[in-house]
Amino acid sequence: MKTIVFGSINIDLVTTTPRLPLPGETLTGNSFFTTPGGKGANQAVALAKLGIPTQMIGRVGNDNFGVELIKNLQKYDIQTENILIDENISSGVAVITVDQKGENNIIVIPGANGKINQDDVNKLIPCLTQTKLLLLQLEIPVETVILAAQKAKESNVQVILDPAPAQILPDKIYPLIDIITPNEIEASQLVGLKVNDAETAAKAAKILLQRGVKCAIIKLGKKGVYCATKAESFYIPVFSVNTVDTVAAGDAFNGGLAAALFEGKSLREAVIWGAATGALATTKLGAQSSFPDKMTLENFLMSHG
Repeated sequence: MKTIVFGSINIDLVTTTPRLPLPGETLTGNSFFTTPGGKGANQAVALAKLGIPTQMIGRVGNDNFGVELIKNLQKYDIQTENILIDENISSGVAVITVDQKGENNIIVIPGANGKINQDDVNKLIPCLTQTKLLLLQLEIPVETVILAAQKAKESNVQVILDPAPAQILPDKIYPLIDIITPNEIEASQLVGLKVNDAETAAKAAKILLQRGVKCAIIKLGKKGVYCATKAESFYIPVFSVNTVDTVAAGDAFNGGLAAALFEGKSLREAVIWGAATGALATTKLGAQSSFPDKMTLENFLMSHG
């Protein structure tokens, strides 16, 4: 059995600055570097680094970035045979600014990710027979996400959706989702109310469950994580760490969550794994390079009781 991530593959262009710029303002930055990213690829690497057999399905462009991105995934033993090199468009790019407090803003240019369609879903279908979990995000067309989720449900594969970047979703997608993992901003946009603490997260989770989601996990940043199903609900406080860079912390969370579920751990344990993986990812610069391996995660959990 394995886990499949169906989604975006980007190259991240990262600048570090003393603070985030104001509209129209020019700042002198501290440093610049490129690193593989994309919410889909990030989640795949997070899973693979935790020892989970992982396959990535998506697209890159016919450029140097595309070659680099596929080689990077293969470095982590991620299956890449169903990644299409699109001859007609560039690879996806994310332009990221990170300030000295670790906060960030991001501009995403979809590139090849925006061309993912039924053809890519057709590649996914035969792979589902040996798959336990399918991870989805919203950096590819929503209709394709829905098609992929439908095929996963037909094959009794559990579907985890990270509804990011934030956008309104069609009602038909919710019954296809086993676990949805929005952050505060995404949850607020999905349900139409301000989500900023455990109390408002509980209200948002209730709405998402009513729409057909089986489990709603709302990431509250420094305020922890709230999780609810029809049978139970609980809150997990944040792990205290020295935050350097919050880029891809949400992707790390999903990787940790899915890794625990793949190993048969309880929902509560899985949320704790997600929270710990996300916390560890904030202690280093970059996206995939900041994700912990399994030994680091286990030692971190043991040291935090």
